[in-house]
Amino acid sequence: MKRSDAATDRRFFESDRLLVIHGDVRTTTALERGSVDLVVTSPPYNVDIDYGTHDDRQSYASYLEFNARWLARCHEWLRDDGRLCLNIPLDKNKDGQQSVGADLTGLAKQAGFRYHSTIVWNEGNISRRTAWGSWMSASAPYVIAPVELIVVLYKRTWKKLAAGVSDISRKDFMDWTNGLWTFNGESRKRTGHPAPFPVELPRRCIRLFSWVGDTVLDPFMGSGSTLVAAAETGRRGIGIEIERRYCRLACQRLAAAAAGGLEQSAAAEHDGASWPSASSSPAGRSTSTTTRSAAASRSRTRTSRKS
Repeated sequence: MKRSDAATDRRFFESDRLLVIHGDVRTTTALERGSVDLVVTSPPYNVDIDYGTHDDRQSYASYLEFNARWLARCHEWLRDDGRLCLNIPLDKNKDGQQSVGADLTGLAKQAGFRYHSTIVWNEGNISRRTAWGSWMSASAPYVIAPVELIVVLYKRTWKKLAAGVSDISRKDFMDWTNGLWTFNGESRKRTGHPAPFPVELPRRCIRLFSWVGDTVLDPFMGSGSTLVAAAETGRRGIGIEIERRYCRLACQRLAAAAAGGLEQSAAAEHDGASWPSASSSPAGRSTSTTTRSAAASRSRTRTSRKS
């Protein structure tokens, strides 16, 4: 870790329904056990992307160890009926072929998660291919599927233990329970993050797998796509991000989304990041047990390859 931007495990930004934590998912003490309803995230892919702090070119053994550690933390934070939507590659061929999707699914199960299903996300980015292996030759061709996975897992029970309110339409429910999703990826240039995912991905996961008012966590917040989707859909959002500049970027995106029509509450300022005031805020249940510091004071709500 670069000491100049070492994660400090501090509240970078906080409103009554969103929380951005500048910290490391592996070591943060900001969240309580059993306080999260849904995790939607996409961890680094270990393909040598320059995030700044995170080393994205580890040995594959080190990469698997890294994933095992954060998966165990998320399992701890989820409620018994909590769910994990894990966006990961099917495989990779950079620095050797690896079955990333299968390996990370196995690690999740070792951490205590139970497998439910896999959604195939067709990004449609085959035109960006540059690696072919042996061109037009059987010598050593590469086979690269232009898809990613969204592996759906849960903690102890798949059926929700308490009743809630869904906000999904009949059409979307029928379309999204089909395990093939087709929509475009996100632009690095537009978001300012080296590996973003589109808001559409967490938006679908949130509406399909959580109640209105639930708490959604992204432990690799990045540019904040999951928090934007959480705010849009009336959920509480928590983002953990090790890179300070991406905490700032996520807050800028949230502010832009709010200015574009999201109803959010006025917020305190943290580390120079602020949340715009609004005339009203969505109602939500008390979250005094969500974070350790919140438990000692007034009730607050909680709020990386890609995001």
